Amino acid sequence: MEAGWSRMNDLIVIQASQGLCAYVLRNVPNAVTRGIVVGHDHRRYSERWAQLTAAAFVANNVKVYCYSGLVHTPMVPFGVKALKAACGVMITASHNPKQDNGYKVYWENAVQIISPHDSGIAGSIRENLEPITWDFDCLKNSPLCTDRTKELIDAYMARLSDLRSIWTPSNRPPLKFVNTSMHGVSDVFMQRAFEVFGVPPFIPVPEQQLPDPEFPTVLFPNPEEKGAMDLALATANKVNADYVLAQDPDSDRFSAAEKGSDGEWTTFTGDQLGALFASATLQKYKASGKPLDQMAMVASTVSSKMVEAMAAHEGFKFVECLTGFKFIGNTALNLVSEGYEVPFGYEEAIGYMFGSEIRDKDGVAASMMFVELVTALHEQGKSASSHLQELYERYGFFQTSNSYFICNDPPTIDKIFARIRNYDGKASATTSSYPHTIAGLKITSIRDLTLGYDSTNPPTFKSTLPLSSGHMIQFRAGPSSDGTKITLTTRTSGTEPKIKYYLEGSGKNAQSVHDVLQRVTLELGDAWMESDKNRLGMAGGR
Repeated sequence: MEAGWSRMNDLIVIQASQGLCAYVLRNVPNAVTRGIVVGHDHRRYSERWAQLTAAAFVANNVKVYCYSGLVHTPMVPFGVKALKAACGVMITASHNPKQDNGYKVYWENAVQIISPHDSGIAGSIRENLEPITWDFDCLKNSPLCTDRTKELIDAYMARLSDLRSIWTPSNRPPLKFVNTSMHGVSDVFMQRAFEVFGVPPFIPVPEQQLPDPEFPTVLFPNPEEKGAMDLALATANKVNADYVLAQDPDSDRFSAAEKGSDGEWTTFTGDQLGALFASATLQKYKASGKPLDQMAMVASTVSSKMVEAMAAHEGFKFVECLTGFKFIGNTALNLVSEGYEVPFGYEEAIGYMFGSEIRDKDGVAASMMFVELVTALHEQGKSASSHLQELYERYGFFQTSNSYFICNDPPTIDKIFARIRNYDGKASATTSSYPHTIAGLKITSIRDLTLGYDSTNPPTFKSTLPLSSGHMIQFRAGPSSDGTKITLTTRTSGTEPKIKYYLEGSGKNAQSVHDVLQRVTLELGDAWMESDKNRLGMAGGR
């Protein structure tokens, strides 16, 4: 949030909004009357930039549905679909540090934009750089600006209620939940959601309950970051809670922790929650009596393969796609057009999609689905952790080990990936030559989404997934003699000086999986990345 072309400021927001408006008017039928849905979070200037966005559309005689007050991000795609709007904009930087803000765009299908609209909008912005208006006072009396906030929030809560299962009351004492909003906007939505589900109120973390753009108690307001949930866990210990729920500041992500019988806390990974949610969704779908071959689930390609294993075992369709809910949501819509029902999708970065009303991640919905799941398990004398072990017994044990290398020199990153594509020096101008083994496991498949290559798709060997804008290669290797397999994805970050890797092992024996992951991590850093030679930093300063 500062002056400059690659920063968030008034001029950039006006130019982006003018370009988006022009593009929407050219490409969406009846866009003038269908309008745009605009929402914002609590960050510095979020409200102002939401108003500037709305003013740019009003200046072009386009109807605008402005949320009054703070909303969580899923309310924008929900509003786009409910109102049949032409597009939507949410002003938020999600879980980024306090100095950041952002501009998230949804298309008329209520999903985040992908190609060709992303490049089309960018071109339209360049064609509309001269500000038409800096004045948003006109919104107060404009007949084009409509506030339907209460109606839409009521409708959202009604749709959330539709996701509930019918519970059978038991004599067990109810579970006790602590919830943190991470200084974000979720508290009021979570309070109402608990009422809708008929659950006793949660206990908030008072220091993090109310929206605060300074995020005073956390360095990074992301439940995934080390230490971010410390206050919530401390609160939970004080009140003897069973579970901690956490949403990120714009409440589209969700995390959870469980107190064990020994008093120690276990924070679930994004993939572990994904497996729990997928299993619960599967059981609900089975109970409906619908044919399983009509159900599909979606996950990003860097997420766990446990749902893939679940699908193979149970007989439903599983599809993976590129990272990000713009791809997960659009993949779900494509599956629906093919006749599938898609009740669940997720990515390992604690993002979860439920039902058909919102094709985007939703932290409030995920929180309530978790509350419902652990409540049902509690009535059976089980916990989320014990149920996860049951799933491992059924589908195999899965363990992830995700991290990153730090490199501030882009040419070095390019050199590293070029070497991986010519690992034995036998590559040609048209053919890459990747590593054949890792940690003693034979590499069985390679998918290079930078080049569009997939070794499992003869005779063309072209990837069915879209190309990645940066470097991205996925390897599968194994099995070993005891059945252990791994999936390793390496990719560059689009926003940070990092080479990220997503590593998962699976097999029948947890210790064997753990040992293989350690060996893979060492070989990845020492041999593939040549971390010492290339002076790569390690996550956590290692």
